[in-house]
Amino acid sequence: MQFSDLNDALTALLTTARLALRTELTSIWLPVQLGLIGLAVVIAIGIRAAIGKRVDLGALTANWPPFLRAITRAVIAHLTAIVFVLVLIAIRAALRTDLIEARTYLLRVAISLTTAWVVINILTGVIHNQFVNRLVAVSAWTIAALSILRLLDPVAGSLDSIAIVVGGLRITPLLILKTTALLMVTLWLANALSNFLDRRMQTFDGLTPSIQVLIGKLIRIALMTLAVIVVLSSMGIDLSVLAFFSGAVGVGLGFGLQKIVSNLVSGIILLADKSIKPGDIISVGEHFGRVGKMGARYTSVDTRDGREYLIPNEDFITQRVANWTYSSDLVRLNVKFNTTYDSDPHLAQDAAVEAALSVERVMRKPAPICMLTAFGASAIEYELWFWIRDPAAGVANVRSDVLLALWDQLGGKGVKIPKPGPARVIYELAPQDKPTPVREDEPEPSQDETDETSPDSKPEPKERPRFLPG
Repeated sequence: MQFSDLNDALTALLTTARLALRTELTSIWLPVQLGLIGLAVVIAIGIRAAIGKRVDLGALTANWPPFLRAITRAVIAHLTAIVFVLVLIAIRAALRTDLIEARTYLLRVAISLTTAWVVINILTGVIHNQFVNRLVAVSAWTIAALSILRLLDPVAGSLDSIAIVVGGLRITPLLILKTTALLMVTLWLANALSNFLDRRMQTFDGLTPSIQVLIGKLIRIALMTLAVIVVLSSMGIDLSVLAFFSGAVGVGLGFGLQKIVSNLVSGIILLADKSIKPGDIISVGEHFGRVGKMGARYTSVDTRDGREYLIPNEDFITQRVANWTYSSDLVRLNVKFNTTYDSDPHLAQDAAVEAALSVERVMRKPAPICMLTAFGASAIEYELWFWIRDPAAGVANVRSDVLLALWDQLGGKGVKIPKPGPARVIYELAPQDKPTPVREDEPEPSQDETDETSPDSKPEPKERPRFLPG
């Protein structure tokens, strides 16, 4: 680290700033220029308020082309600063015309700084990310301000004087700032270009959705890698000195990032073999839904209940996945029902087919089929097959519609649906009456009474029927 160079640069910078301040502070033109700047601010605010009250610029530009409308909105947003610059330019020109020795250094600095701020904000308006927008705007204006104040070279020299040498690489704060700024710009450009190419790729009907996503991901990775290589090379960084860091990254991938790399490779495999593509209806594990976005790490599955599951790509490789629309979007569904034995099975089958055809989402070709599957213990069992082409619109809802239509059709044809479970009749024996104890003051029973109540003579049991369901 070269501390002597840093000390010399800071000393020169402070000396220049001290001389400039001494020259300006001891001049009568300093308060004059400050007063003129304050007057320009008041005039700019007043003009902006007057224009805002009398002219509706939004309604005026409603029918303009989008590009002109965007420029007009940017100008309106910075109208106060623009008017401030115009007023200062007029004041400075008047002073330099009437007074030959007029000193307008502060006016020139205020005009330059405000103009740079307006231009930078208008140009960075194309960046929709607010954080990146503010960061780029502040960084660009800081560089412009240092250049306007003639401090850019001393500050750059001071930042470049501090250095740390790692192998053959000399790392300075200036190098870090330049590399970071260029990386942000190039990565933003690469991302914008990849998004444009991705949208263009989706317009090609000859490519399947999975191939479109795969090509888009490869283009994005290639552009990002190219941006990093170009920036590092342009900054004079030898890529061979990064071999140590690449080895460390490899060790990290081997130990701590196995799942991430596995999901990334699994995502590329899924896009390449086209086993799953956006728009497919799948069931994996306990999840059933429509495939949405296929990312580098996960695949989103919309379950139509307000939730969207982000399933790692590795699960689609290691688990059993049912793709309902892999080779065709034709899906067969089934409904089971029973009828009583006193109903005509032919009428039941006809009613089931008519019920399925009455539902709008059920396909006419192939036609629904109703089959008699078994003669059960208490009912005749049937199974109704029908096909749909839009499983993404739901499966349970179409089953419900078919069951409701089946209820109406069977009732209209006089076909009865049995109640669940058979009815059983259970007979329960009434308990025998217990003998009443004989008291001493009572007379002994007669022979006839003894014969009637003899233990050998058993009363006939009484049967009480009870009807219990099921």
